[in-house]
Parts: sequence; structure tokens; C-alpha cells
Amino acid sequence: MMEVNDTLDFACCGCEQTVSITVQCKGEGLTQGYGVALAKVLVPCPECGRVNQLLFEPGGAIRSIRLYVCYQLPAPSVN
Repeated sequence: MMEVNDTLDFACCGCEQTVSITVQCKGEGLTQGYGVALAKVLVPCPECGRVNQLLFEPGGAIRSIRLYVCYQLPAPSVN
């Protein structure tokens, strides 16, 4: 099984502060000969607390960054 450590630097979508994280990718998808494997990670900003969603390649190239929005459905009524 292949393993890759990447350091990702990006600007927070909420406050534009620079954020740096190190991620570890491992699995059979990294060695497949077809296409490019993509990974997704949710990263809270240490400054503003908003959560950024990063889509990146195992080599460290960031494909997209956007604010993560979690939609929650209301709990069903007991009535």
C-alpha cells in the first residue's frame, strides 16, 4: 500500500488568513494507472473557526477550496 504525506497551504475562504496543514494519504487508489485520485478534507480555520472543504490531488495540488456548509434536518416531532 502506497503512502503520501502532503503539506497544503491555502487562504481561508472566511477570513483569508493563511492556513497550513499536513495530510497523510494512503491506499490502493494512489497507485491506480487510470485518472487522478482526489481526496477531500474538512479543515477548520484557527482564526475564524469556519470550516474549509479542500479537494486535492495526492501530490499536493489543490483543486478547489470552499466553505463547508452542513445542512441539518430538524428532528421529527414526537406528536
